[in-house]
Amino acid sequence: MAAKKNDKGHRRRLFYDTCGRWFFGAAACVMSIVIFAIIFLVGKQGLQTFAEVSPLEFFFSGQWDPLSGKYGALFFILGSFLSTALAILIGAPLGLMGAIFLAKVAPTWLQHIMRPAIDLYTAIPSVVYGYAGLVVLVPWLRETFGQATGFGLLAASLVLAVMILPTILSISTDALQAVDPSLEEASLALGATWWQTVQHVVLPAAAPGILTAVVLAMARAIGETMAVQMLIGNTPQLAVSLFSPTATLTSNIVVEMGNTPFGSVWGNALFLMAFVLLLLSLAMILLVRRFGQRRFA
Repeated sequence: MAAKKNDKGHRRRLFYDTCGRWFFGAAACVMSIVIFAIIFLVGKQGLQTFAEVSPLEFFFSGQWDPLSGKYGALFFILGSFLSTALAILIGAPLGLMGAIFLAKVAPTWLQHIMRPAIDLYTAIPSVVYGYAGLVVLVPWLRETFGQATGFGLLAASLVLAVMILPTILSISTDALQAVDPSLEEASLALGATWWQTVQHVVLPAAAPGILTAVVLAMARAIGETMAVQMLIGNTPQLAVSLFSPTATLTSNIVVEMGNTPFGSVWGNALFLMAFVLLLLSLAMILLVRRFGQRRFA
């Protein structure tokens, strides 16, 4: 009897394991299908633009005037890249320093307060960030630096840097806390200072998790719409300074998509801008991962 019961229990566990594998495999397939379907539909509609617009004009011209038949998206592409890069340059070091504090310096009671606060910080809608930047940051930049409007690349990048902080803080803190304490103890026992241990032992060990945080932050920054649209100035021109109004792919799409008929050259050009945004995000993520593999190998 006992042998039969054990045999039935073993079969039941094998059945549950098989069902679990099939369930997770199906979920992964559905997710992959949805992602590739979005890429295919956006790319298929966007690439129809090249039936009437030259690829050279679209990618290498800054003249965007659909009413005159000009569809140069160069300045939007550069605006997306510059705003994302500047936001990462500002937000990534701040987020990493905050993660080091939370993981290695802050007392336990403060960690219990800060972690839920960071999660709540992540849930704030982007339009709230944009409105706060509109009523606080833009007037401050205008008065402090003597600018005409205060709108521009710097205002949008500063708000983007604030928006990506929770992502970098949360994931980097988990990565730092996951480092084996014995590595730190061995480093300190060999005579290294606390900062030398963090710099040469803890950070390299946690590098994959930190890099993941930066990649996710980049993905959010380059795809952000409302906050950027409210602060960047929405002017199709090259940003020659930090205070120059410019535009990004996302801000131009959200401004013009509602006014364009589906299937028109103008509408297809906006779909192509969305497709370029996907490719640009992918390229930036691959570059960061490639750099991280070389740096921390």
